[in-house]
Amino acid sequence: MLEFPTWKRWLIWLSIIIGVVFAIPTVIPDQYLGFLPKRFVETQINLGLDLSGGSHILLEADRDSFVKQHVESMEETVRTEMRRGGDKIEIGDISTAGNRLSFFVRNPAQIDEARERISKFTTGVGLTGQRDWNVTVEDGNRMVLVPTVAGINAALNGAMDVAREVVSKRIDEMGTKEPTILRQGEDRIVVQVPGLQNPDALKALLGKTAKLEFKLVDLTATPDQLTSGRAPAGSQILPYSPDAGAQYKGGRIAVQRRVMISGDQLLDAQQGYDQTNNSPVVNIRFDGAGGRRFAKVTQENTGKPFAIILDGQVLSAPNINEPILGGSAQISGNFTVDSANQLAIALRSGKLPIALKVVEERTVGPDLGADSIKKGAIAGIVATLAVIIFMMITYLRFGVYTTLALLVNALMILGIMSIFNATLTLPGIAGFVLTIGAAVDANVLINERIREEQRRGRNVHSSIEFGYKEASRAIFDANITNVISAVIMFWFGSGPIRGFAVVLAIGIVTSVFTGVTFTRLLVSDWLKRNRPKELVI
Repeated sequence: MLEFPTWKRWLIWLSIIIGVVFAIPTVIPDQYLGFLPKRFVETQINLGLDLSGGSHILLEADRDSFVKQHVESMEETVRTEMRRGGDKIEIGDISTAGNRLSFFVRNPAQIDEARERISKFTTGVGLTGQRDWNVTVEDGNRMVLVPTVAGINAALNGAMDVAREVVSKRIDEMGTKEPTILRQGEDRIVVQVPGLQNPDALKALLGKTAKLEFKLVDLTATPDQLTSGRAPAGSQILPYSPDAGAQYKGGRIAVQRRVMISGDQLLDAQQGYDQTNNSPVVNIRFDGAGGRRFAKVTQENTGKPFAIILDGQVLSAPNINEPILGGSAQISGNFTVDSANQLAIALRSGKLPIALKVVEERTVGPDLGADSIKKGAIAGIVATLAVIIFMMITYLRFGVYTTLALLVNALMILGIMSIFNATLTLPGIAGFVLTIGAAVDANVLINERIREEQRRGRNVHSSIEFGYKEASRAIFDANITNVISAVIMFWFGSGPIRGFAVVLAIGIVTSVFTGVTFTRLLVSDWLKRNRPKELVI
């Protein structure tokens, strides 16, 4: 138990050195680190909203646009369902005006069949006794679908749940910034991001619905139609995005209504560079079904232009020069590196099912946090010094080893959190203090077990070996339950609760490592050098 092969010694010291080195940017002020690489200096712990301030944004759903989108979605469902199977139902004169869907069934004998097909997509809403859509027949062969208030509210509730998850992914892909993202009422989301004093970039990111579509360009549209906004049948007129470039500013283009492929089939999106001119682009990759669909469409439409559309605005409309068979594509435009990266994040996190607008924003100052940090630091220093003095007086040499383990443990926690740019909040500080206490507890168990083995008459080497061996079992059992608790808190919690869980989990691992493995290495080296006949502990 006290024998350490050379590779294990190197591994222990290497782990400690890495943890301590990465803790430097957090422990030492930036003005003293000017000689170090900027990238390394920026690898430090972020302070939470309660410690460093940050941005508070209140988002509200655009209910009117959601209802319109809800009706348009039903239109696509109806079109698809009426074309299904061998008994195709011919429909025409489709309208979504006034947030109601109406269409003409060309063969009056099929009106009952059409109604039966549509009824599969209308359901009851909870226990209200209402359906989500009212379906009626007018003039014998015109069907009208009107969403009910209960149906809209149910759909809105589901969309807001999805929107909250999408917002969370966009803000915190790695899960280390610890934003607070909560629903407020029926149609609002509260977003609090620590350390962010300028929320403009955040608002731009959250304002993107990120609805990506690929559609064929309608070459039959005349300049007069583009100017007046009157699209040919089966097409629509869309504006160019500001990211399309200055030459397209204020321009319009006609595209077919039929979607070739949508962003729902995206597998990944990453910011990259165009190999021809080194300009920033977004490289996208489709899933298996999307890749096959994209390959088929580009094969069938080689030589034709297609439009890349984001949130109803055309980013670019390149020609399909050859079939694209690899399941990948490139979105180019007048991007900067930051805007391309924001678009990639938005596409990766998925489209928002509902448009969100900022109705309130404010910046939270760090004054309260500074006072909390100051008082917390004073309390931590006083408590640590008291523990160190107690351990040294009680366990002498082994108290010194415990003190070294505590210091290394604290630096390793800070170092690991710095590597992941994790966020530290007041609950996180509580988790930090708790792990320091757990580390002391582990060494108390070990030292008391060594004393017990001495009282049983064992020699110095056997007392220490059996002390570590027997105490380690209890230490590992106790800390495994703590890790399970931390995982559960992280999985089901949010915001500060997750912060506490992260620090607790990291601290448990490092405290066991330093309290058991590191101190055992120090004791082993001392035994080899001095070979004591008696042990005072």
